Amino acid sequence: MSSQPKGPSVLLRRLREVMAEPLEAQKRLDTIVTDIAGNMAAEVCSVYVLRADSILELYASQGLKPGAVHVSSLRIGQGLVGTIAVSARALNLNNAQKHPAFEYLPETGEEIYNAFLGVPILRAGRVLGVLVVQNKANRIYMDAEVEALETTAMVLGELIATGELEQLSSKGITLDLSRPLNMEGISLSDGIGLGYAVLHEPRVIVTNLFNDKAEDEIDRLRQALVKVQVSIDVMFQSGNVAAEGEHRDVLEAYRMFAHDRGWNRRMEEAIINGLTAEAAVEKVQNDNRARMMRQSDAYLRERLHDFDDLANRLLRELVGKAHGSSISIVEGDHIIVARNMGAAELLDYNTKQLRGLVLEEAAPNSHVVIVARALGVPVVGQLAEFVSNVEHGNPIIVDGDEGSVMLRPPLDMENAYVEKLKFRRGRQKQFEAQRNKPARTKDDVDITLLMNAGLIMDLKQLEASNAEGVGLFRTELQFMISSTLPRPGEQEELYRHVLDEAGEKPVTFRTLDIGGDKVLPYLKTLQEENPAMGWRAIRLSLDRPALLRSQIRALLKASAGRNLRLMVPLVTEVWEINQVRDLIKKEVELQTRFGNEMPRSFELGAMLEVPSLLWQLDELMQAVDFVSVGSNDLFQFCMAADRGNVNLANRYNAMNKPFLRILKTIVDKAQEYQTPLTLCGEIAGRPISAMALLGLGYKSISMSPIAIGPVKAMLRSLDVSNLREVLLPAIESTSEQTTIMEVLTDYADKHGIPY
Repeated sequence: MSSQPKGPSVLLRRLREVMAEPLEAQKRLDTIVTDIAGNMAAEVCSVYVLRADSILELYASQGLKPGAVHVSSLRIGQGLVGTIAVSARALNLNNAQKHPAFEYLPETGEEIYNAFLGVPILRAGRVLGVLVVQNKANRIYMDAEVEALETTAMVLGELIATGELEQLSSKGITLDLSRPLNMEGISLSDGIGLGYAVLHEPRVIVTNLFNDKAEDEIDRLRQALVKVQVSIDVMFQSGNVAAEGEHRDVLEAYRMFAHDRGWNRRMEEAIINGLTAEAAVEKVQNDNRARMMRQSDAYLRERLHDFDDLANRLLRELVGKAHGSSISIVEGDHIIVARNMGAAELLDYNTKQLRGLVLEEAAPNSHVVIVARALGVPVVGQLAEFVSNVEHGNPIIVDGDEGSVMLRPPLDMENAYVEKLKFRRGRQKQFEAQRNKPARTKDDVDITLLMNAGLIMDLKQLEASNAEGVGLFRTELQFMISSTLPRPGEQEELYRHVLDEAGEKPVTFRTLDIGGDKVLPYLKTLQEENPAMGWRAIRLSLDRPALLRSQIRALLKASAGRNLRLMVPLVTEVWEINQVRDLIKKEVELQTRFGNEMPRSFELGAMLEVPSLLWQLDELMQAVDFVSVGSNDLFQFCMAADRGNVNLANRYNAMNKPFLRILKTIVDKAQEYQTPLTLCGEIAGRPISAMALLGLGYKSISMSPIAIGPVKAMLRSLDVSNLREVLLPAIESTSEQTTIMEVLTDYADKHGIPY
């Protein structure tokens, strides 16, 4: 054995040959450790592989006693190898036995070795094992040797990921990469979904690991890096970025990371050690991800997320893939897994095969969740680092009832969920049995149950749910899923189709609610500090009257000879409604001159979402034909709680006294002026909160079609008059001993009301 290392590039070339040879798994692993030991002038080279039971098992060794292989093992955190697995950091010691974490395993015969270098075997930031070299002499391994061993460990990570080593496991033992994982998040949409994981932004799989000429790979890396840097500079300098503000500071930091010399240097060092440009990017990304997953400081985690995103951009540039979602053709049922995503991106998938959605981030009222709920798709969110644990095609179960996700579930758990799904379907059949029964309470109060929609496919649920109409048709979804601004003829065709599908049932169209977090790629908007309270909805439409008039024209033509109900979102002052009415009047006059038939009746309403309208209720009720409470936005503005902020998702509850008092005030004023009133929002679709709305006096509520059955079952068991005697005093009470939710659930339990 040579006394001097031969260099990582020589070793990687040899590993490439070994990986290509038709060898049995154990023989391949034995050959690899022998080659590593020879290349690094080490007397010992060992590979420990992490099992699903959190045990690091010795899978191969050159230098330790042969009988120790598949016998010696250490728990995570035990010994030097276990310490490396916990920290995901290299350990370089000149006298290993003096380290406080050292643990002697007599079957290995390693007591004669002093120098120790161990590095984690990483994939997507996850530790899959540990690679170790040892020598009798007391020495510290050089930085170049550490880098070389880390590079070699990356190759072993790919070997483990192929599943080739699974056959070496004892019966009943699986490797950590195949370990079942059960994570608790929060429920964002009820339901049970079983399928196979589809990563919304799938990781670039690097198949070409070894370079033939380092200089060429460094040149490829530098060219790709320049393109990424230029794209970020263009984004930063665009007119959509305000001159100052916190978001600009974030982008400035992001741009700074893209130009970080240390990041670039580490990637080039990996190339010099024998990797291709893309493999070098992945190696450095692995190191950063491992640090990110073990970092408790929120700021540092966010910065490491920035590096992770930059690495993805760079990888895509190197392999020629566009940055962003990459929708694969998936056979069978699938579950989408993402950090976060937009509502329009969800609709790019085949919704007929979509069985669930898992989001690391997102809050209950974010728009992608609302769309998923409308599709009847279970959603679980707020699962930190879930994406890094998922491989494309992994079996997965989403439990939207309990807010949990099972990744790679064992067969008995899968069977249990199949039974649970059958039970849910049985309950749904019970709801279907009430489909044709009136939505009438026990004390004979008729309730109008309407459904929310935004796409043609949603209208199929109108008959299935037997909703009495569409209380909210979100016209912006057509704009969000289109790559260009929909032409007036396309809009007219959609609206006519909606009315045709609805037949005699009423449809309430909402004018465009774009802006804020609903960004249209073809429509230039402003980058804002507080987009939810910025240039959006009717504010944008009135500033761009051509856009609004185009939509009004399409709606008028589509509604020819029929009834047209139109409501305006985010009204702040009554004059905005009057201005919209004037625009409609002008458009009607114009279309009449052209001889176009107009709707036989027309009603204009306002969405009550902005708290300022609470001090204009008298004027509002007289200015409109109907009012629709948009409880999602009204709640977030009243509570100053961003509906998309995951840190606030569990802090505020819409079933609190202040908000319910507001909702009661609106009911009282609508009754005073005899103005028809509906509530559209997520609280309408949950039986327990819908029960509170009925107790407040709401008699028309709009929700996801899938929620209509459970809500109808609740109200048919409810005596509203009796509930009001309990609920209204509780809302006015100043006592904090009992929450309104406790009052509601206690009442439901006592009276046998399903919720």
